[in-house]
Amino acid sequence: MKLDEFNRAILRAAQATGSLAQKDLSQRVNLSPNACWHRVQALKRDGVILGQTVRLDRRKLDLGLVVFVMIRTRHHSADWLESFRRHVVAIPEVIDFFRIGGEQDYLLKVVTRDMESYDAFYQRLISKVELDSVTSMFAMEAIAEQRPLPL
Repeated sequence: MKLDEFNRAILRAAQATGSLAQKDLSQRVNLSPNACWHRVQALKRDGVILGQTVRLDRRKLDLGLVVFVMIRTRHHSADWLESFRRHVVAIPEVIDFFRIGGEQDYLLKVVTRDMESYDAFYQRLISKVELDSVTSMFAMEAIAEQRPLPL
């Protein structure tokens, strides 16, 4: 799909306020409601728009601890990787999970209540797969979080 300026404007507006009514969205991007609706449907059909979510204030939900977890492993077989992926994505505190290049192999972003709940997460993490090293970095302040994609 070609992302022209109208499509980019639709995506920027949708990222800023995912709950915009179709009429409001079409006015914001300067398209007729019908043309805007067709473009939104095409963006959904082509997988550019993956769904709509609600942003939550983690602090108001007693989820004040953010931890970046770096993992190194000696295992790189397809079977081990599939087992590791299944194990990690089943842990609800892991909100982002990346395979990375460099000295470490994986990066997790973990959100939890406090150090005690982080320790419980850590014990679950290491319980089912062999890992070479696990390094945890604790966020002290979220300066910019959940920012929209730069379109």
